[in-house]
Amino acid sequence: MFNFGFIVEQALGHVTHYQNLKYWVGKDNNIKPNWMPIGKSTDDIWGKIPFIRNNWSLQVSLRTRSAIESAMRQQTLDGLFLHTQTLGLFSIPLMHRIPTIISTDATPLNFDSIAAGYNHKINGNYFAERIKYQWNKSTYNAAAAIITFCQWAKDSLIYDYGIPAEKITVIPPGVDLAQWNFKRERIIESVLTRPLRLLFVGADFARKGGYTLLEAFLNGLEQDFILDIVTKNVSLKRELNGINNLNIYCDLTPNSPRLKQLYAQADIFVFPTEADCFGIVVSEAMAAGLPIITTDIGGLCEQVEHGVNGLIVPPSDATALAIALRTLKNNPTRIATMAAASRRIAEKRFDAQSNYGQVLNLMKKISHKSESQYNAENFYHV
Repeated sequence: MFNFGFIVEQALGHVTHYQNLKYWVGKDNNIKPNWMPIGKSTDDIWGKIPFIRNNWSLQVSLRTRSAIESAMRQQTLDGLFLHTQTLGLFSIPLMHRIPTIISTDATPLNFDSIAAGYNHKINGNYFAERIKYQWNKSTYNAAAAIITFCQWAKDSLIYDYGIPAEKITVIPPGVDLAQWNFKRERIIESVLTRPLRLLFVGADFARKGGYTLLEAFLNGLEQDFILDIVTKNVSLKRELNGINNLNIYCDLTPNSPRLKQLYAQADIFVFPTEADCFGIVVSEAMAAGLPIITTDIGGLCEQVEHGVNGLIVPPSDATALAIALRTLKNNPTRIATMAAASRRIAEKRFDAQSNYGQVLNLMKKISHKSESQYNAENFYHV
């Protein structure tokens, strides 16, 4: 039995990743997990100290160290899984004692390249930035192995931080292909005669390009499309009440039946994001068999190939987005071809059973317990 500690940020899309990882860890009888979800709402000393409570990185990394030390007093940990490296900033000595995997969707320098969309201000102080850089580099070096969601992040680790390529494995977060497999039996010809259903999913409506989509939709597309918006921006319901063919959902949770139903009834997934590292919702849309319209931001081009399973448009360009939507509306065969390609790519690259299995097998490989103690047939079977 492997005693593993799992520490995952409870923010943004990391919450969905946490839920999915927890589900698949539960399928492995050889793992005794210690779950340590780390968020900002915890009522502890780190949320009360003035300087720390206003700094996400310091707060969650100190909270992580406390959680690991508490877990170590209860049992011997054979390995740790940290998502992301921010959690490990104050745990470098512990990482030298316990074999640790760092998982990340982006490096800090990756993030700085798209900082504007997150309203993240880059410190103009050269010395402060060098300290930040060296601290993160030391955290990466302390890990026994690193998992990145995409090649974009792996390349940054290699070329920006000098991490050996052999230490890094690209394993995207997976989607339960059985749960996200929807039969699409609509007659292709009907696409020309009925409104197409568009689906947008983004808690942070502005950053995910929601206003660009609204601009395109409200300038002549509302007659030919029905737009379903899933977001946490509750004010939109009041602002856009009464607009034809527009539905807004503000209370849906990851993997919920109603959310899956919206994916099942959609024709096109629209995600014109202005700042993202990797889109779990895009992988879900691919598993659901949808063509995708998105932007070339972060690692998204590793999910959507222009002209194959979707279309890439410039961020903040409502005109280009409208043209892309009409292009697909007028070509039902292309919609069907891209939909099939999305599902095919999801089956190949974003299968949760396979991908989370790879994560757990890597944890076993780097753990304190010798791999030779365990028969290969005991490793991660569902």
